[in-house]
This record gives sequence, C-alpha cells and structure tokens, in this order.
Amino acid sequence: MSNSLVLVINSGSSSLKFALIDTVSGEATLSGLGECFGLPEAVVSWKIDGEKHEYKLDDSGNHHQQAVDRIVLLLEEQGIKQDIVAIGHRVVHGGEKFTKTVKVDENVLSEIEALSDLAPLHNPAHVIGMRAAMKAFPTLSQYAVFDTAFHQTMPAKAYTGAISQKLYTDYGIRRYGFHGTSHYFVSREAAKMVNKPVEESNFISVHLGNGASVCAIKNGKSVDTSMGFTPLAGLMMGTRCGDLDPSIIEFLLKKGWSQQEVFDELNKKSGLLGVSGLTSDCRGIIEAMENGHEGATLAFELFCYRVAKYIGSYMVALDELDAIIFTAGIGENSQPIRSKILENLKIFGYREDEAANAAARFGNRGVITQPNSPVAMVIPTNEEWVIAKESMELLHA
Repeated sequence: MSNSLVLVINSGSSSLKFALIDTVSGEATLSGLGECFGLPEAVVSWKIDGEKHEYKLDDSGNHHQQAVDRIVLLLEEQGIKQDIVAIGHRVVHGGEKFTKTVKVDENVLSEIEALSDLAPLHNPAHVIGMRAAMKAFPTLSQYAVFDTAFHQTMPAKAYTGAISQKLYTDYGIRRYGFHGTSHYFVSREAAKMVNKPVEESNFISVHLGNGASVCAIKNGKSVDTSMGFTPLAGLMMGTRCGDLDPSIIEFLLKKGWSQQEVFDELNKKSGLLGVSGLTSDCRGIIEAMENGHEGATLAFELFCYRVAKYIGSYMVALDELDAIIFTAGIGENSQPIRSKILENLKIFGYREDEAANAAARFGNRGVITQPNSPVAMVIPTNEEWVIAKESMELLHA
C-alpha cells in the first residue's frame, strides 16, 4: 500500500471538506464533504466507485468532531487508515506571521486564532477542524498550509494601502491576497507547458470561481494580486462585489443600514447574483443571457470586463509575459467567459482559437489562443495536491 497518502482537510464554519491525496500521482483516492453543521440536517457525504454515501450527524453538537470521527471510521472501513502519513490543513489567513507551511502545535493554533480578526469566518473554524483531527489522529503530524503565504513575496508598493502607516502598524491593514495554493500550482504547471524554469517564468494567473482573483507572477513569485485585506476586494465574484468606492459603506450606514446589513450585502448579495438578480452561478447567468435576460447579460459583460481590466493592469507588474492562465471552476470550464475576456484583450494582440478553447474543459488543459497570438492557456488547479505535497515535504524535512 502507498506510503504517500496525506489526508487534506478544509474546515469551514459550517462545513468540512476532505480528500485523501496520493502525493505521487496527485489523485484524490477518496473525497467528501461535511455540511450544514449546527443544523438538524448536518451530514457527511462521500463517493466510492462513483456511488454516493451519506451519514447523518446527530444533534448532540460538535459536528466538526463528529465529521472527523466518521471520516476515521470510513478510512478504517476502506482499510487505508494505517497508510496515511500526515494530515494537511488549509488555512485561509496567515497574516504576515506565516510565510510558509508549518507543523501544527498548540502555539501555531494560538497564533492562527489570534489572526481571527483578519478572517473571522475562516480562521476560528480552521482551528476547530485541526483540533478535531489532532484528537482523531493523535500519532500523525499535522500541517497548516496558508492561502496567503504565496503572496508574501509581494513588494511593499503592491501590498501597501494608500492610507496612514498607523493603520498598518496598529492593525495590519494591507493587501494579503488569497488563492495562493491555486496560483502556485498552476504557475508551476504552466512553466512546464512553456518549457521554462519556473524561476524564469512570468504569468498572470486568473482564478475564476465563486471566489475569484488575479495574480501577477514574476520569476515564479507573486508580485501582485487582486484580493486584499480580505477576500472581498478585487474582481467581481459570485456574490462578492469586488472593488468598490469605500464611501458607499458610509453612505449606506447614514441611510440607516446596520453594519451587518452592509457586510451581508457586499459579501453575499452582490457580484453575479446582485447584478443579474437571478443567480451567482455562472452557468445560470450564461443560460439566462442566451435567453435574452438583460440582468444576466449585464452581469456577464461586467464580469468579463473587470477580469480583462485586471489582466491588463497586471502587465505593468511584469517585464515580460509568458502566458495568461485560466483556472478554477469558471476559468477551467466556461468557454464563453474565456472567449469574452480574450476579446476584451484584443488591443494586446490576443486571438482566441475557438476549437482549442472549446476543447479545454472538464479537466482538459491546453493553449486556447492562435499561434500568432500571445499565449493564454487553461490549467485545472489542484489545491489539495499542493497542501498534501507541502505537508509531505515538511514531514520528511
């Protein structure tokens, strides 16, 4: 049996995703999801040989621990628990403290909790999941891999806000960036595709999913990224507004909105959902647009325009550009969105290869531009593999 298996856990406030990753092949040999934690319908589900299984959690509380305990039982049932060599945990926010993967101990847990003001929906939940896993797998080394770590190479001119230095020194307000494991993975894969050492490669990585971000990668390192102090900044997303005049927040507060109402509006009711008035799902937007829905059409146009604007602006951060990389759920699968973005970039010489763009879906990678065009490509991301590999590398360090 393989000695390269790492269990990857992504613990959220009301959910817990898990995947058993073979760090040699990058394949997920088992994966599943615990969801609706804190509610009567809390469950853990997984697939084996294409068949979905589900286990209902009881109402005694601590659904994170219940979910991890059920995962342990599942691994025992499959006869593979003893083959797992480490646990890797995704952590959204490492602030300036964590610039690389670290082994989890009580001190690390305390420091992640101390960063909760920067990611109040994520970091406390990560700690709950890590404690549950440490209880369930007391003999295994556990590692924390941070979304923000890849972006710690940004220069001060990229991460500093045009605000009083006091806000940075007292509160840590700066650009941190997210989706780091995804941007890291696809840039390494893209370097192979352009046949250059990653240390000499330059890309603009475009991670388009329900959350979305762009990253300028110079000589293999992040030098700018669109998400900011929190994941709300930058691109328009599924339900997040992206960049917005901050005075709008003051305006709404003066109109009687509560702080929570403003937060919910900008995080949960904006983006594709807010503009279209229909859905946050890209597929639903495109279907409605094809049926003539004005709100969906505007949402599609706005989304593609803003992505193209960011790509264009990030050329400033690079001396040369080897390729634009599209990745994540929308970036990997939505031919119409990629096509429209490339059309918006025609001033830079980008020309879509329609057949290649149509073929680059559902796990297929490839260049989607014509031979006489600057290069744009699609590379499916694999954040779980990055988490698993970095955990394995630290285990054997």
